[in-house]
Amino acid sequence: MISEKTFNNNVVLARDDDNVEWVVVGRGIGFGCKPGDQVDKDKIEQRYVAVEEGISLADDLARISPDAISLTMQIIQAVEPLLNVKFTSYQLASLADHINFTLQRSQQENDAIEGTVKWEIKNLFAKEYQAAEVALQILNEHAKVILPEGEAVLLAYHFINTCSEKINLSHTIKITKLISNIIEIVQYQYGMILDHESFNFNRFVTHLRTFMIKHLTHVEDPAMELDPDILKLMKAKYPQAYATVLKVSSFLQKKEGWQLHPDDEVYLTLHVWRVTQRQIIE
Repeated sequence: MISEKTFNNNVVLARDDDNVEWVVVGRGIGFGCKPGDQVDKDKIEQRYVAVEEGISLADDLARISPDAISLTMQIIQAVEPLLNVKFTSYQLASLADHINFTLQRSQQENDAIEGTVKWEIKNLFAKEYQAAEVALQILNEHAKVILPEGEAVLLAYHFINTCSEKINLSHTIKITKLISNIIEIVQYQYGMILDHESFNFNRFVTHLRTFMIKHLTHVEDPAMELDPDILKLMKAKYPQAYATVLKVSSFLQKKEGWQLHPDDEVYLTLHVWRVTQRQIIE
């Protein structure tokens, strides 16, 4: 693998024997490395295709400061195990651009994130918010800045996108707000506060997110339709849960023009029953 450009001591643009360009990452891999030199393969810890879906990672990184690139790589290495994902070239470039901009404005802006938004992200996407707090700590320690807590929300949005294919930041913000509204409907209908740390709550949120991504990206569900009698059974066995789902259906119809299919009603009824019944029993 031949070096073509060194971004910093830990990141190099290189070309392999098949003439494919890669952005390779590793401690000290770029130190003293000049164009035309052989890249030390033993130092490669991560590699990303330099051009992916028409987007040039090399061109994007060329516009970003070396410090921001280095911090981005540290953050990715720290959060990938927490999120159980591998960042793509596009996701790396997007995060690096955000961090570069964050460092530029770190001394100029105050925390402008509303408390409600922080609560929604922290409670609905706990794993991603935890990863964002780790990233924020890395930024504060290594960049020698004190960023506002609201920055964790913006980082969490990036990590939510990373964990959910085919959605963008605007989708993520919309999904977060819709899920929060649906949680409020369920809590109002049952007269209770749901346990946001419970397993069933996390399953409920995951189901809602998957359902919304399907609608936002216009992806058809290839699964076979359920027997219509199952919905009849749900209505009879879980009347309060089903009545709550009808409220949710009405909300989504008015807000987004989305129509719940009978299968959607079945699964949502089960999730509503599970997320509320366990707390009723306890």
